Amino acid sequence: MGCGRVGSTLARSLEERDHTVSIIDSNPDAFRRLGPTFNGTKVTGVGFDQDVLDRAGIETAHAFAAVSSGDNSNIIAARVARETFGIQQVVARIYDPGRAEVYQRLGITTVATVKWTADQVLRRLLPAGAEPEFRDPSGTIRVDHFPTNEGWVGHRTVKFQEQSGSRIAWIDRLGEGMLPNRESVIQEGDILHLVMREENAERVYKVFNDGPEED
Repeated sequence: MGCGRVGSTLARSLEERDHTVSIIDSNPDAFRRLGPTFNGTKVTGVGFDQDVLDRAGIETAHAFAAVSSGDNSNIIAARVARETFGIQQVVARIYDPGRAEVYQRLGITTVATVKWTADQVLRRLLPAGAEPEFRDPSGTIRVDHFPTNEGWVGHRTVKFQEQSGSRIAWIDRLGEGMLPNRESVIQEGDILHLVMREENAERVYKVFNDGPEED
């Protein structure tokens, strides 16, 4: 629901991945954002109206995204999709982060646009490690990315994990992602994406910056 910049981009991205897409907007002119190659269903109407959702094919839908410009419309549409039609994969775009947290607790995944944008800017303004790449909703687990420290080049990933108490989720190497195994060795130019507990972050950074302890 919503064929603004976010909705139209999302619809095209899903179709490029071979998904069948229906998109709803109250303004038929909005569908021009989809371009001439879009083959999905375009439905003009209010996205939380059950008849409109029926015309869009919600009875056979796997997921529903409410990404219009209005918090209230997105909240109502998301609840109708989940509670009336039983759609389990529901995402709502919410500008007000306070409201987003409430609906997150009700089981509706929310994207708080203002908070997300602010977080992205913060991560680029502050020193490395000041703000994580990701933090789970409970605030317990975080993901940070580290350009490889020279001291760790040539050492096995398992050694770093054992000494730091973190886990390497994946490594960006030469433009591609790779999943490390027990034999993987850290190479120059690697970017490590580390999963750690929040209270352990200081230790992880210290181990990373100090280099490996001798066995």
